[in-house]
Parts: sequence; C-alpha cells; structure tokens
Amino acid sequence: MKILIADDDSIIRELMLALLKKWEYNTLEASNGHEAWKLLQHPEPPPMAILDWMMPGMSGLEICRQARAHPTLSALYIVIVTAREASHDVLAGFEAGADDYMVKPLNREQLQARIRVGERIINLQSKLAQRIRELEQALAQVKILQGLLPICSYCKRIRNDNQSWSELEQYVSKHSQAQFSHTICPGCYQTYVKPELDALRQYKNKKNPE
Repeated sequence: MKILIADDDSIIRELMLALLKKWEYNTLEASNGHEAWKLLQHPEPPPMAILDWMMPGMSGLEICRQARAHPTLSALYIVIVTAREASHDVLAGFEAGADDYMVKPLNREQLQARIRVGERIINLQSKLAQRIRELEQALAQVKILQGLLPICSYCKRIRNDNQSWSELEQYVSKHSQAQFSHTICPGCYQTYVKPELDALRQYKNKKNPE
C-alpha cells in the first residue's frame, strides 16, 4: 500500500519515511501542503495520507476539508499529526474530516498500529466497492431482460440489437446468470412424448405378438 507523508519538518518526515519503508509500505513525500495536495491529484492517488497540521501553503486540516469535498478523494484515509493535544484541537481535526489523530512526538508502536487499522479499513472499503460494482453489473443484466423482446411467433427465436436472431436459451444465458436444466412439462408430455411412446409400444406388440 502507498502512503503519503506530508510534513515541513524534514527530520520528522525522514523518520516516518524510514519507518514505513521498514514496515514494507510504499511512500510519497511532501514538504508543504501544496505539494501534498498536488500529489493527491494524481489519477491514482495513495489511499492513505499522514499530514502535519501546520504546513506552509495548506495546512493538514485544509487538505482534509478539500479531500472530503473531492469526488475521488472522499474515501482517502487521513491521519493528522500535530503537537496540539488539547481536546478542542483533537475535535477540530476530526470535524475537518480526519480519520485519526496523533500527537508529536510520535510513538513508533502506536504509529504502526494506527497505520494497520487504516489499512484494514481501506481493504474493507475496496472489497465493498468491488461487491457493489458486481451487484450493479448483475442488476444491469436483469434490467436487460425486463424490456420488450422481439420473439418470432413460430420458431421462438429472439432478435438481438444487431438484428441477428438467437435461440431463446442462448439469449437468456448471454444476458443473465441463468443456467438451463432441461425437462418435459406435463402438457408437452401428453402432446409429444406419450403418443411416441404409445406408437413405440404398438410397434413392439405387432413385431412380437404374444
């Protein structure tokens, strides 16, 4: 997983970068808020960002607010890092849209634990988004079969959008998740199967009279 580290303090930034590399995370770094925001505008932004509250250009809280209003960054997992530890500061961080809040100096074990929590949440969100896409695709397939289907009155074939004709089974299989299991209904048994069986019995009786 890729994580953005944004802090204007080069020592703290280098420390976090070294720790994340040790924990086998890929990283991006920014020394001010504008750099951080620019990196987040990439077509494939990192799913997590660890932002210093006070930075030149844009503060961590400003980035939080803009990310939450941005269509492609609303799910970005954001950890605010700051020396401010008063309860109203913590509340301000969460109200701005932060997912987590850490007070400097950073505790290495706590940092690793909080990153892992964020990673689990990101993975769950990714799986949920994938499941939603699958359900939307399935619903789209169902909706296809809810429209008006041009079907031949004689052979019961269905006309496709490209004006070709498909067997009913082929069309339904292609446009839905349905699978066919063949059987014989009572009406067709009486109309088609039973007369054939009766004729076969009569033939056998004539061939082998008692």
